[in-house]
Amino acid sequence: MSLLSDVTQPSDLRTLTTAQLEELAGEIRAFLIENVARTGGHLGPNLGVVELTIALHRVFDSPNDPIVFDTGHQSYVHKLLTGRQDFSELRSRGGLAGYPQRSESEHDIVESSHASSSLSWADGISRAFAQTGRRDRHVVAVVGDGALTGGMTWEALNNISDDNDRNLVIVVNDNGRSYAPTIGGMARYLNRVRTADAYQSLHRGSRNLITRLGPAARAFYRGVRGGTRGFLSRFTNNEALYSNLDIKYLGPIDGHDIRALLETLELAKNYGAPVIVHTITEKGRGYQPAVDDEADQFHAVGRIDPVTGATLGVDGGTAWTDVFAEELTRIGAERSDVIAVTAAMLRPTGLLPFAQQFPDRVYDVGIAEQHAATSAAGLAYGGLHPVVAIYATFMNRAFDQVLMDVALHRAGVTFVLDRAGVTGPDGPSHHGIWDLAMLQLVPRIRIAAPRDAARLREELAEAVAVSDGPTVLRYPKGAVGKELPAVERLDDGVDVLVKPQAADVLVIGIGPMAHTALEVAERLSAQGIGATVVDPRWVVPVAGSIVDLAAAHRLVITIEDGIRVGGIGTRIRQVLRENGVDTAVDELGVPDEFIDHASRDQILADAGLTAAKIAQDVVAQVLGTRIPVARGSKDAADLRVPDDEGVGTRNS
Repeated sequence: MSLLSDVTQPSDLRTLTTAQLEELAGEIRAFLIENVARTGGHLGPNLGVVELTIALHRVFDSPNDPIVFDTGHQSYVHKLLTGRQDFSELRSRGGLAGYPQRSESEHDIVESSHASSSLSWADGISRAFAQTGRRDRHVVAVVGDGALTGGMTWEALNNISDDNDRNLVIVVNDNGRSYAPTIGGMARYLNRVRTADAYQSLHRGSRNLITRLGPAARAFYRGVRGGTRGFLSRFTNNEALYSNLDIKYLGPIDGHDIRALLETLELAKNYGAPVIVHTITEKGRGYQPAVDDEADQFHAVGRIDPVTGATLGVDGGTAWTDVFAEELTRIGAERSDVIAVTAAMLRPTGLLPFAQQFPDRVYDVGIAEQHAATSAAGLAYGGLHPVVAIYATFMNRAFDQVLMDVALHRAGVTFVLDRAGVTGPDGPSHHGIWDLAMLQLVPRIRIAAPRDAARLREELAEAVAVSDGPTVLRYPKGAVGKELPAVERLDDGVDVLVKPQAADVLVIGIGPMAHTALEVAERLSAQGIGATVVDPRWVVPVAGSIVDLAAAHRLVITIEDGIRVGGIGTRIRQVLRENGVDTAVDELGVPDEFIDHASRDQILADAGLTAAKIAQDVVAQVLGTRIPVARGSKDAADLRVPDDEGVGTRNS
């Protein structure tokens, strides 16, 4: 019987000796490598926090003492220690989520996987405990050095330091990386701490020190205190600026030394006021392929060989991100004013090739999307054209800056949104389903959604040619589908993909949903319904030809993989009404809900976004038995109502 299988709740850790805890750490690493290799997931970050998570659950009483994980991708060890050891369906429907999830366990406090929010959560929870007389409870926030580059972290620290009569412990998991090496002045400071001779000698000689000098020396080594001026003054060396920030600092601590962690966390727990515990960890610890991976220490992996770390099951398709990376680099060679901005995601967003060719034309601002947007407005004012590459879900954080700093000032900034639409296994906070509804509220914004690689290239070139306002280019996660050539390009840039003789239904496919639109048209054609299929290419503003085409058809269907509430379909319907066109519009998209982790196909099927379901509904609308009803009528005897498999059943 393994030690891990005997741990069903955190309190079980208190029956183990320090030696057994170290043995347990080894078992957990072996478990993670074996299981995540089969399913894919965040491997490197979890290998780096094994001892730290064990120590946290040994010292604190979760969930009575809430543990808040910033971002949450490093919570696999936490899941194992809180009774969730079936990783067979990790990140798949019905299996464990890749991030903390309240429906899984009372030990999971914060579900959002957006970085830099943990200290604000911890501030609020600890204030509530103090306000309601629950001073026996502690709050722990585990924040990475990468997340410390986010503005919310500093806002929270400012407020925490203003009221330090609370049981609040901030654990800095310092591995020098977010996805890639952490950037910025703060990172340079932490790197000096991590590589300083004093720390290295303490690290190398820790066990000898403990053995020779006893408890007092252990407390000194593992609890080197930053004094009343706290952690922030260590970043800036400006003691006057932070002289009133009374946050106790303990560290740096070897984050893989369980004995050191236990003693330091006990000191922090008993202090009775906010404490920062600075731990030095190694991402990918204990798995040589991860340690050797210079890109991101196996931050997130697909299915891999657990022995070699080699990727398995690659479909060989070209990724959307790679197409963008290649095209931006080509544009950069032609235009010296085009620069790139990223928020700590140089490689994941495809900016690495551009950075390698033009190293002086890339700005990594850290996990600070708001700053990225406003800084880009300033860059545009200075005569450059910034391309800001961000995951669609993280664009939510910069809405105010896009609205008031970029658009209001007519700044020529291009936002490229990777992982737009339904992303699948990463769950609710990672789906990029809000961008179309959110960003189209911005006056004078232009939004493009390419359907294939060729359109991505041409629409990116068109976007960076705009100098009088923001442009947005959004595309999904994964491989690009086959090229869909147009049969005609209209004067305003709208592509007609199918042009039947009978103009019954106008099907508008937004971005890659054009593939679904084509299949819908095929199914409708088999039922005797003529379907025109168009790809607007630029979905905002609505092109005039879309209005003209809608007026000439009996029904309009819009298909998008963003939320349908306030989506592109809604905008098209409003524009039609403004122009006196009364053709019925059926706006299809995903519901305005937080969608759990599952495959993209499963989620789209749940939303009714399959060609079979859409075609079935359109036939009913043409028959007049489903709202919205198409103009005119069709002889019911001539139609077959397709079922979910697309097999026609004669109407009678």
